[in-house]
Amino acid sequence: MPELPEVETTRLGLLPRLQGHALTRIVVRNPRLRWPVPTDLEARLAGLTLQRLDRRGKYLLFDFGETAQIVHLGMSGSLRLTRLDEPAALHDHVDWLFDDGTVLRLRDPRRFGAVLLTDDVPRHPLLAHLGPEPLTPAFDAAYLHALCQRRTAAIKQVIMDAQVVVGVGNIYASESLFHAGIRPATAARRLSRPACARLVTAIKQVLTAAIAAGGSSLRDYVASDGELGYFQLQTRVYNRADLPCKTCGTPIRRIVQGQRASYYCPACQR
Repeated sequence: MPELPEVETTRLGLLPRLQGHALTRIVVRNPRLRWPVPTDLEARLAGLTLQRLDRRGKYLLFDFGETAQIVHLGMSGSLRLTRLDEPAALHDHVDWLFDDGTVLRLRDPRRFGAVLLTDDVPRHPLLAHLGPEPLTPAFDAAYLHALCQRRTAAIKQVIMDAQVVVGVGNIYASESLFHAGIRPATAARRLSRPACARLVTAIKQVLTAAIAAGGSSLRDYVASDGELGYFQLQTRVYNRADLPCKTCGTPIRRIVQGQRASYYCPACQR
């Protein structure tokens, strides 16, 4: 599933190509995504100029001034820049045509993505209850420690909760906990303030490195130019069960938490 680094990589790729350009046409080939594509999508957006392209968690926010479009990539979606003469493939469900001839194309084989409209971004039901962005000052040691004191759940489950902090997906949670020296099954309320400080720093560093690497391409994800992400080549524990830890040589262990695989080094993460 595309996570925060993949969505941010997509945003950074699209922004210089689309900002300041007007939509001339929208082609919806298949409206049956996670929620139906609004039937008035083209009527409400055609002729408007894209003023900003922001991100909230894993949601892309296309600000057209009068209204905003929310796009989520779901399990397997990607947004790619293409040309008018590029034939649409089987899973290419929506095209946005801009005044300079640029075409933005949504490909979503599993159709768990979404294309929605809103006149009030902060209060939209999908966004209103999200936690802070991890790369902002609002996500700090004091915030995480205060929240963890009330949680009996494992710390990995806590930092993957979007109402706690957005965008820390499975890969990045395992990697951040490794760098912080914390086992993924540790009860959140057991974490000290210094441990929370290490974890906050690790999350920020891991996500920043993942964005610089273009995200992680494990199955379907590609950036807006069709390039793969390469962060998975840098991982220290994720998907390395039984392989030696790159720091100490101890075999990496794999456990299952909430139906997701977690990886850790029993020596480095005490």
